[in-house]
Amino acid sequence: MKRFFFLLCMAFCLLTAKAQFYAGGSFAFTHDDNSDLTTFMIAPEIGYNLNDQWSVAAELGFSHYSAHDVSANAFHFAPYARWNFFSKGIVRLFLDGGMGISTSKIEDQDRDNGFEIGIKPGIALDLNQHFSFITKYGFVGFRDNYRYNNSVSGISASSEDLSFGFIYTF
Repeated sequence: MKRFFFLLCMAFCLLTAKAQFYAGGSFAFTHDDNSDLTTFMIAPEIGYNLNDQWSVAAELGFSHYSAHDVSANAFHFAPYARWNFFSKGIVRLFLDGGMGISTSKIEDQDRDNGFEIGIKPGIALDLNQHFSFITKYGFVGFRDNYRYNNSVSGISASSEDLSFGFIYTF
């Protein structure tokens, strides 16, 4: 038992010796006066850089939607793998591929559960060794009742698919 505990501690130390953990998050806000539609989303995330091209992470988010005296709230959990496929100077292009599950409640209705599986393209501006500004726009894949009845099969490029954020690499 002592040997197993020692090996577990050594493995943990080796993994964190050159730790590339990161934490951050993204947010989105849209408002349309014509349709009286307002959406808000905040999604903190935590991840680990496996190397210069690959990362694994997960985000846990909250969304709010209101239009014409109807409002909805949603929570989602979305693990993903990030592939950095282009890097030049401070600019980095990436694709987040993963899946997510959500639960949402529209006012005066039953709770809905949904999921998504797909790819989200993005761009990162690496401001220094630790801070990066992140923007994601679009979705390619399949969504079913994901965050208040949002369903997509194929490509989506709506304002709800635009988010801004940052990450801090330890």
